[in-house]
Amino acid sequence: MMISTRGRYALRVMADLAACDAEEYVPLRDIAKRQEISEKYLESIIKLLVKAEMVTGMRGKGGGYRLAKRPSAVTVAQILEAAEEKLAPVACLEKDSAPCSRMGGCVTFPMWEKLNALVQDFLEGITLEDLVREK
Repeated sequence: MMISTRGRYALRVMADLAACDAEEYVPLRDIAKRQEISEKYLESIIKLLVKAEMVTGMRGKGGGYRLAKRPSAVTVAQILEAAEEKLAPVACLEKDSAPCSRMGGCVTFPMWEKLNALVQDFLEGITLEDLVREK
């Protein structure tokens, strides 16, 4: 498994918002400037986070984005799942994958399954609050 740039940037956006006043909307251009990420690219990432109901937005003067949930209620796993198309180490473990015809006799499947569970458990054990606190 390799986390894409989109996944890494989604984590940075969420951490940036978590470090801000929870009641204030933060303009995307401010996040882009602080994180040194293209505002245009962040627009596509923020859409994914809004769709996943992790971020809310407001248009107009004083508008921008803020977290929809407390940082302690959002895990790294949830953020990456919102941003990444695939997180499993092999195709047969993807959520919507068709059953593999070789599954019954596959000697490597249990290993991949354990690896996937370890990574998932690790990422679910880290909250956005943890990330910001460790900074």
